[in-house]
Amino acid sequence: MTSFKERWEIQHNWQLIFPFLGILSLLYTAYLFSKNIIRSFIDRHEQQLLYYALLAVSIVIFYIIMLRFFSWCFKKLAGKWKTDYRWEMIAIFLVFAITGTSAMRIAKPLLYWFGFNRAIFADGFLGSFLYWTARIVIILPIYQLLLIFFGTIFGQFTFFWEFEKKMLKRMRIIK
Repeated sequence: MTSFKERWEIQHNWQLIFPFLGILSLLYTAYLFSKNIIRSFIDRHEQQLLYYALLAVSIVIFYIIMLRFFSWCFKKLAGKWKTDYRWEMIAIFLVFAITGTSAMRIAKPLLYWFGFNRAIFADGFLGSFLYWTARIVIILPIYQLLLIFFGTIFGQFTFFWEFEKKMLKRMRIIK
């Protein structure tokens, strides 16, 4: 445990929650991916086989693909993102994941509330294009607000405030 704390620059035990949440979220994501993959190959009536196959694929996806990918991301972004400790990068990744998921979940009922029902726009390419364009337009401001909100909850307000300013400058919304 000492080497783990040293590797992630953890000074206090409460900071262990970020690696724990990171691993837990990776496992859950691997589970969701593998569940969708397994459903396309195995009949649902074969419950026991489905369970073992799902477990095996989840472990393979988690260890081989996702964990290595995020380790690579950590190495690439360590120089670009100004953080004091390595565990803060896990917190930043978690904020991005939670914000993206939350913005997508909030956008659908908002679109419905504004009268943009997907069934209305289901006719052909143009309807689908209009629906997704409206959804992206609604998601963008929600995402910006949630990014600051979740960044503050995870103790990374300064990082996300600077990130927001840079993003809005690139979009030419502010100077």
